[in-house]
Amino acid sequence: MGADRTMVAGRVREGVVRLLVLSLAAALAGCAGLPKVFAEPDPLSADEHARLGAAYEAQGAKTDADAQYLRAVALDRGHQVAWMAIGNRAFEDGDLEKARRCYRRVLGLAPRHPGASNNLAMVYLTQGRRLDEAEALAKDALAAEGPMKPYALDTLARIERRRAADGGGR
Repeated sequence: MGADRTMVAGRVREGVVRLLVLSLAAALAGCAGLPKVFAEPDPLSADEHARLGAAYEAQGAKTDADAQYLRAVALDRGHQVAWMAIGNRAFEDGDLEKARRCYRRVLGLAPRHPGASNNLAMVYLTQGRRLDEAEALAKDALAAEGPMKPYALDTLARIERRRAADGGGR
C-alpha cells in the first residue's frame, strides 16, 4: 500500500509539472501577439538606406527602393539624395505633383540645387505650365556647370520647342 501511495504521489507531481509547463507555454504564446513597447533601433543610417534604395532601384526592385528612400527621410528629414530619389521615382510613375513637392523640398534645403532645379523644370514642362519658371530653373541648373549641364541644355531646348509648338507662349 505504501508503494501505491508513492506511485500515485509521483504521478500527481508529474501531472502538476506538466500543467505548469503547459500554462507557462500558453502564457508565453499569448505574449507573442502583444505589440512591442520599445522598437529596435535601426542599425542603418539615412545614407545607408538611401544607398540601399539605389541598389534596389538598379535591380528593378522599385517597391523595395521606395521603402528604403522613405526610411532615409524618416531618419533624416533633410536628406537631399533621398528626396531627389523619391521625386525621381514619382516622376517616373507619372505622379508629377509628388515629384514637384519633393524637388521643392530639396530646393528649400539647398536653393539652386542643380538636379532639383532641372527636374522641377521638367515637371512644369511635362505639365505644360509655368514655362517661364521652368526656364529660370533650367538656367539655374545650367549656371551650376558640372554634370547637370547636358540635362539642363536639353531641358531648355525642350522648353523652346514647347513654346514654338504652343505658338510662342510663355
